[in-house]
Amino acid sequence: MIRKAFYMEVQPGRLEQYTRAHNPIPAELAAILKRHGVYNYSIFHDPGSNVMFAYLEAENEAELEKINDYECCHKWWKQMTENLVCASPGDLKAKEEPMQEVFHLN
Repeated sequence: MIRKAFYMEVQPGRLEQYTRAHNPIPAELAAILKRHGVYNYSIFHDPGSNVMFAYLEAENEAELEKINDYECCHKWWKQMTENLVCASPGDLKAKEEPMQEVFHLN
């Protein structure tokens, strides 16, 4: 099992749309994530900024990488670029900054 964390930025004024799109996420997307070992996935927003923190657990990195093969995921990521900050205009996916684990208590 692996744990991954990253942060992203929601565009000003787009938090409500982003939140609405995630409650719930499309059933096909949820099924793909679960099929490839993703669980315990949460996204948090810092109310004092546009920063969001995401955390997930997955069976392994190889299975996690397989979600890149689905058109459904590409469509979702592109849709989310309407709400999230991207590295450059026209990116397929929003900018996600990986975070390094410094402590874990089981």
